[in-house]
Amino acid sequence: MSATSSAGAPIPRHLNRGAGRAPVPGSGRAATGRARPSDTRWYPAHDEAPRSGGPGGPVGPPGPGGPGGGGPGRPGRRGPRPHWGRIGLVAGVAVLVLALLGGLGAWFYARNLDDDLARTDPFAGITGGRPAKQVEGAFNILLVGSDSRDPDAPVDGSGKWRADTVIVMHIPADHKRAYLVSVPRDLYVPIPESAGASCDSGSRNKINAAFAFGGLPLAVKTVECFTDVRIDHVMAIDFGGFKEVTDALGGVDLKVERTITSIHKPYRTFTKGVNHMNGAEALDWVRQRKQFPDGDFARMRHQQEFLKALMDKAASTGTLTNPKKLNDFLRAVTAAVTVDQGFSLTDMAVQFRSLRGDNLTFVTSPHLGGQTIDGQSVVVSDREKALAMYKAIAADRMAEWMQANQKGSGDNAGG
Repeated sequence: MSATSSAGAPIPRHLNRGAGRAPVPGSGRAATGRARPSDTRWYPAHDEAPRSGGPGGPVGPPGPGGPGGGGPGRPGRRGPRPHWGRIGLVAGVAVLVLALLGGLGAWFYARNLDDDLARTDPFAGITGGRPAKQVEGAFNILLVGSDSRDPDAPVDGSGKWRADTVIVMHIPADHKRAYLVSVPRDLYVPIPESAGASCDSGSRNKINAAFAFGGLPLAVKTVECFTDVRIDHVMAIDFGGFKEVTDALGGVDLKVERTITSIHKPYRTFTKGVNHMNGAEALDWVRQRKQFPDGDFARMRHQQEFLKALMDKAASTGTLTNPKKLNDFLRAVTAAVTVDQGFSLTDMAVQFRSLRGDNLTFVTSPHLGGQTIDGQSVVVSDREKALAMYKAIAADRMAEWMQANQKGSGDNAGG
């Protein structure tokens, strides 16, 4: 397959941006998202539709007693849009690549990129009860892949779309490695009533519903309640950015473990072996799950393989020595990403300067597999193993946990 390059084409700046946005108080930056008209209808997102109390039971953002009622949406839609997946962890690649840049000129360049990022404040509504930060220097980034097809969909409040990808990225205090913990999107967890509510409020649902019920603030609250790990930064990315980032690098090589035909138009055939994929092809590949015995876990595995391939391509000599290609890549990522107010690309570039693709360790949140609860097919967490792993993250002892729990090479330990 041939890759489509975006070289020479302007990078779209529409993601999470738009005219008429009010500034975030005290930040000097524009707020993301737009106000939406009130609408009590709940828009299901195909097979990702939120459910509660049994099959077919629609729910909306959680209110008193848990999810129930309708959430705000955009009226007048002309039918459902294609169910494209997202890869939230691609957001971290721009930060990692900046670590490969050096000198004063790179610092000014990174600062300009920093100013160009769309920002939100997912922490303002979390008024108390957050996990304490145990180790200075270590930090955790929540990477969320939005399931939105609307470039103006809000990330700071309830909406139509669920998160397609949830990843906790842990950076140890020595900044020499990064651990990326993929959380199954169907993991059955308690979702608080709101970002400012206590962890024992609300009710249980799939973890990806938290983003639909309350945007990034509730997603952060839900992850912190489930893991007891303090989240320091947040990044969100959507489909448009995923495709542009891949194309800006000239495509990536991904291993296909079995020949399959895509279930989405134009019904591509992915042949067993190494395939060179452009953005649209790679996006299609990482969306596939029904053709694999382990379903959504295969998709998570492909997402992890994609990130490593993307990181290796971004760090390759061909990218670093080609100013235009490198600029296109970094601009594509910053065009797609929404980050928290305190996130700094220049700071991250310094902190991540030792990281490369080989320093990324992929882990799946420990689980007991799929079960049917209240008519829903969900993934049940392995409470004991998950608690031990997240305690290791909070205490910055992930290397020790990996050594004790790794399987084979250590990739996907705990899954």
